[in-house]
Amino acid sequence: MKYKHIIWDWNGTLFDDVHLCLEIINNVLRKRNMETLSLQKYKTIFTIPVENYYKKAGFNFEDESFEIVGKEWMDEYEKRKYEAALTKGALETVKKIYDYGISQSILSAYKQNTLEEIVAKFGLTKFMSNVVGLNHIYATGKLELGKSLIKKLNNGTNEILFIGDTLHDFEVAKELGAGSVLLSSGHQNKQTLLSCNVPVLDDFSELNLFLFG
Repeated sequence: MKYKHIIWDWNGTLFDDVHLCLEIINNVLRKRNMETLSLQKYKTIFTIPVENYYKKAGFNFEDESFEIVGKEWMDEYEKRKYEAALTKGALETVKKIYDYGISQSILSAYKQNTLEEIVAKFGLTKFMSNVVGLNHIYATGKLELGKSLIKKLNNGTNEILFIGDTLHDFEVAKELGAGSVLLSSGHQNKQTLLSCNVPVLDDFSELNLFLFG
């Protein structure tokens, strides 16, 4: 493998929470008598910052602030997050990379303390050099976190691969000068991801072929 460090996204990449996230946003929409989302629509409109995706889902934030709606969503997510699990093949791939002697980090728009808790719950902490999240719950983006992580890693950026599931992951990787691979099994659809002109893979079996041949 030509890479010396792997940066993982969490939600939708290592952690298979797409259906849970969809169910929760539909509960939020239903409470307001708003039209709910199909999985296809969800994966078409999802984006980071998530405030923009909420607007695409129909919120205008004039009568009710994004902070209120976002907290309502996150409160239910925190109660139910363990209904979701690691993506099929994720743990085995992380272990394999670790056994190859390649260091790994998680870079997420999830809140730091809850990110650390859930990563530990699923037994991944010992494989990670760094677990990096935001200091709030509103998933605004992770570019600045990524810049800080790159400085800490002190690798040549061409030796770093970012694996995620959204345009934002690609944009962060590009800004950092790192390579990127995207998984279409996460929060955005394949058609959206293909616009990035980087490898777009369907699952972890394809990712393993990409990484190890």
